[in-house]
Amino acid sequence: MTEFENNQVENGESMADALESFQEVNVGDIVKGEVLAVEDKQAVVGIEGAGVEGVVPVKELSTLPIEDINEAVKVGDVLELVVISSIGKDKENGSYLLSKRRLDAKKVWEEIEQDFKDGKIIEAPVTNVVKGGLVVDVGVRGFVPASMVEDHFVADFEEYKGKTLAFKIIEIEPSENRLILSHKAVVESEKAVRKEELLNSIHDGDVIEGTVARLTDFGAFVDLGGIDGLVHVSEISHSHVAKPSDALKVGDKVQVKVLSVDPEKERISLSIKDTLPGPWSDIEDKAAVGTVLDGTVKRLTSFGAFVEVFPGVEGLVHISQISHKHIATPHEVLHEGDEVKVKVLEVNPEEHRIALSIKALEEKPAEEKVVEEDSYDLPEESTGFTMGDILGQALADSDETNEEATASEDANDIVKEDEE
Repeated sequence: MTEFENNQVENGESMADALESFQEVNVGDIVKGEVLAVEDKQAVVGIEGAGVEGVVPVKELSTLPIEDINEAVKVGDVLELVVISSIGKDKENGSYLLSKRRLDAKKVWEEIEQDFKDGKIIEAPVTNVVKGGLVVDVGVRGFVPASMVEDHFVADFEEYKGKTLAFKIIEIEPSENRLILSHKAVVESEKAVRKEELLNSIHDGDVIEGTVARLTDFGAFVDLGGIDGLVHVSEISHSHVAKPSDALKVGDKVQVKVLSVDPEKERISLSIKDTLPGPWSDIEDKAAVGTVLDGTVKRLTSFGAFVEVFPGVEGLVHISQISHKHIATPHEVLHEGDEVKVKVLEVNPEEHRIALSIKALEEKPAEEKVVEEDSYDLPEESTGFTMGDILGQALADSDETNEEATASEDANDIVKEDEE
């Protein structure tokens, strides 16, 4: 008589009653077994209602790896088990190979199938990282292909090991122990919800925080927490930015102002520079009249040179204020990129204008006195006489001379007559 049978007799049952109550055990039956003994690699159990014993190998106790069998099961525990096979030839005293793991797995598969039908999101820990993806434990082994881990490229999956993530069931086949999961689908679904909420909650003029997600030649895409907005390169800074990577890098936290929202096209235009102090703020203090500043020649025109004195602040040096010498064009003495010192002549904050001078900081050269030969002063400049007055006087002088000449000739004629 087995130990299990002895227990039944000791509990008040006669041998006949016990034998009449025994049920036949078949492969595939789900039975209950009381743990009678715990050995190194298996547990011995008495199958209730059958009067026979069975063994449960350590690997069949749990879907999870077991390092110490004594931590998984102890004498007196009643386990629900499935009959895997019969071992031994004696039907009365024979033993059966039993499994708790397979019964647990069967229940898990049934639950997973129902979750799959319901479209339910499940959570599970990542137990291992293998070539091609992640292995997770949901009571049974699940696999997450690398392309279904995230909605972006991941170079190293080691950081996922041990983490508990949410998954969508993509494919299930219990007969083949095949379970394919996707974390990417969950991420995309969550982003779609947040995107809709954001599009409905943000408005033009709002200032919010975001994270630089991508950089392109024409701007930076900023993640607002579910949707990306575009900061055009011209909206990054008040000063000139040649390319976004000169001023930003992926991962930067930035404050942005919403310029426009288009819910239908799911487009959001943003500005970083509008959240920063303007370059013309307090310009009257920074560039007061008479102040000497260092600047860079940015542009040359026919009428002068535009010099940047602060990031985003340019002033005009009119052509007349470039040099004490006469120049036909600013290009004669200046070039774009030249570093120059300028003096502030005038500031107009409202119109964002500053008048500057280069020559005001240079010493004026001594004037050379030009002496001309045969220099004459015109009578009208020195005396105020008109040309008519001068001509009239000349004619009068001419008449007097003629009269004197005539009188002289008459006198000579008289002398000649007396001598004769």
